[in-house]
Amino acid sequence: MWEPLYTALYLRDCRGDQPRRWAAKRPQLQAMRLEPGVGMTGTKWLLLVAGMWAVNAAQADDRDVWMFAQWAGDHQTRPFREMLVDARLYGVVPIHQLLRSASDWKLCRASPFAVPPASQWPAVRSTLSLLKTLGDQGILRQFEVVSAYRDPRLNVCAGGAANSAHTRAFAVDMLLPAWADPNPLCRFWQQHGQAWNMGLGRYPSGRIHVDTAGYRTWGGDGSAGSSFCIKPK
Repeated sequence: MWEPLYTALYLRDCRGDQPRRWAAKRPQLQAMRLEPGVGMTGTKWLLLVAGMWAVNAAQADDRDVWMFAQWAGDHQTRPFREMLVDARLYGVVPIHQLLRSASDWKLCRASPFAVPPASQWPAVRSTLSLLKTLGDQGILRQFEVVSAYRDPRLNVCAGGAANSAHTRAFAVDMLLPAWADPNPLCRFWQQHGQAWNMGLGRYPSGRIHVDTAGYRTWGGDGSAGSSFCIKPK
């Protein structure tokens, strides 16, 4: 519920190429200066601050909005973000999660975030449209994306599969809350996955992989036989 409010103001700053301002205010949220004309009342200001903390709370990954804001100050993200806005897909996944690279980025001495090449943006829209549909249908109510696009070198270092969809077709790895039931996701894949060209996998760590790079499923050993979701005959 907080993502639209946060992203609207973050995007407002980023369109002016000032994302670092957000990171600089972390120790002093109450002193944050808003741009003239925003017209924030005291109540709305409190909601904004609470919302920003809500977006950042209880994450499984330490690459938070503040780390992203610092990174974005030195990297070009504007065309990608504008593409998402134009496609009405901005906020389906918080931007700081959407651009997370491999979880082993530190071990691999790589960047914590990465913008997929423009050639993959149609796949980005496809995967986000699927996630939006899953959210609208109540199948994916809460989740955290911990890995999305990876460049091929990072994918090798991180132990990704050869020709991984993370390198070529915009896949996302996500974590669900401990209480979440993944079976509705399986049923959607069985009933509608082929139409979406949907890939669905689950790893021993509990991570769930979703992409739109081919109708298939797999489990811990990489085979369909180990999947938690049986392909209909």
